[in-house]
Parts: sequence; structure tokens; C-alpha cells
Amino acid sequence: MTKINIPSLNLDNFINGNESQKKSFVKNLGEAYEEIGFVAIENHGLTDELTNSLYEEVKNFFHLEDKIKFKYERPELNGQRGYISFGRETAKGSTKSDLKEFWHFGQELEKDDPLSNEYEPNIMCDELPKFNEVGRETFKILEKTGVSILQALALHLGIEENYFDKKVKGGNSILRAIHYPPITSAPKGAVRAAAHGDINLITILMGASAKGLEIQTRKGDWIAVTALPNQVIVNIGDMMSRLTNDKLHSSIHQVTNPPREEWGTSRFSIPFFMHPRSEMSLNCLDSCISNENPKKYPDTTAGEFLEERIKELGLKK
Repeated sequence: MTKINIPSLNLDNFINGNESQKKSFVKNLGEAYEEIGFVAIENHGLTDELTNSLYEEVKNFFHLEDKIKFKYERPELNGQRGYISFGRETAKGSTKSDLKEFWHFGQELEKDDPLSNEYEPNIMCDELPKFNEVGRETFKILEKTGVSILQALALHLGIEENYFDKKVKGGNSILRAIHYPPITSAPKGAVRAAAHGDINLITILMGASAKGLEIQTRKGDWIAVTALPNQVIVNIGDMMSRLTNDKLHSSIHQVTNPPREEWGTSRFSIPFFMHPRSEMSLNCLDSCISNENPKKYPDTTAGEFLEERIKELGLKK
């Protein structure tokens, strides 16, 4: 298995840099997303203290007894809030459920927001009040980071820098805390996370407790991804790929099972899935359609696309 260090960029150069630094960031970000779909970002807004605190609380939650965790599973919410138990999610196109359990922190809106009736309230874990607190704080920071990344992408696409701002403000974003439990018997074809593309606009992955993340190149080769401890990994999701008529590449990726001698270990991972508001149009941008790259996708909205994909994942019947 080939290992690569994905392109690494300093977000501060875009937010606080001079004109030259900002242009360089936009150029390098856009090129990386057109070629591989993943970049590593430093100066992303998360402190080591908050990151370590959230991972500690996530481990505390998943070490609770099953009967306690099951109190927080609400199947009628279609996996959008609270606890989602082991084996409930299946990657699009896969016949085997992923070997994971997870928790979702969702968006919290002002009461007068038109979408306040569309989102379910977050579920609070009574046993771990700090778990709720650091999850909410991390959500807000990564949402702000995501807006900056989207502003840079807008400039790369030749549209207004603030194009995405209102579309993602109060968007249906999710912070997912994932536990891949120890493997106790031969998985029979199942893996921790089968090959898939993310649904959303962009995903921000704040590290992981073990190796295993692999991405597929445009040529079809699988490569292991590594990033430094002070970086987050940011990748393009299917909504963005669709919006840009595949100009920006939503890379297929997976989390493989560890070597047999490491079956007894857990893996923890915390991605932030940045979604827009449900009414956002995902119609291919005119600037991304040409004779060489004709329109590939029918018109739809973010809400319609999300609904379709949730059903494909098996989270909604």
C-alpha cells in the first residue's frame, strides 16, 4: 500500500495573509481538490486542549454500557441526532454494514429561524455533561473553519467569495463521533467503513486514533493518507462535486480493518460533515459546464439529495 502526505496548507494565509498569500492558498487548494480531493489544513481553529478533551469524552461515552447508550438511540430521527448503534449504517453500494457505532451532534438554530422546525433538537447525554459541552464547542469552531475553506473554493471557482456564506449559515451540518470497536471474529467481508463518498459539501476530519484511512485516486489506486497531529484533513463531498459538475473531486475513501494482531484495539475518529441549508440548489454551476465538460447531473436541492442518500445508507426506510 502506497502512503502519501496529502498537500498541506496554512489556513491563516487565507484569513490573515497578504494578497499574494491569499491567492497562493486559493490556487493550491483548488488544484489539490481537482486532482485528489483531500488536503491537510493547519491553523484550523481547534486547540490541542479542546481536541484532546473531545476525544477523551468520546471514549468515555463509547465505554458506557450498551443499555445506557441505547437510551440515546432514536431510530425515528433517521440517524441525524444522538446514538446510532453498531451495524446500522451501510455504505452506498455495499451489502455489508460498517463495523462502527457513532454519535451525532447537530445544528442548533435560533427559534426564529425558518428551519427551526426542520431540525430535531440535539440529544444530551445525562451521564457525561462535558461530552455535550465540548461537542457543541467543537461544532461551532469547525463550522467557522468550513466557511473559510468554502470562501477560498468560491474564489477558485470564479464566483463571489461569499457565495456559500448564507447557504451554509444554519446548515444541516453534523459532527460525528465514531467508534470502531475491537474485531472479535473474522469480519466476513465487512470493513470498518466501506468505500464511499461523503454526502455533504466538505468534510473536516480532526484526526483519528489509529491508521486505516485510504483514498482512491482518479486512476483507481488506493493510497493510505497521513497528516501531522496539528492538522485536520479536509475533503470534498458529493454535493460539492455535483455542484461543480465534477470539477472538484469527491474522492472515494474507506477505513480498512487493522492487521489481525491489532484486532483487539478500538479506533476513534471525529469528522465534521458540512451541509448547506436544505433549500440550496445543487444545480451545476454555469461556470463549470462547457463543451468539454457537459452537464452531468439533473437539477436538485441539498435537502432532496440528502434525503435520497440517507435512504441509501439504510438510516431511513
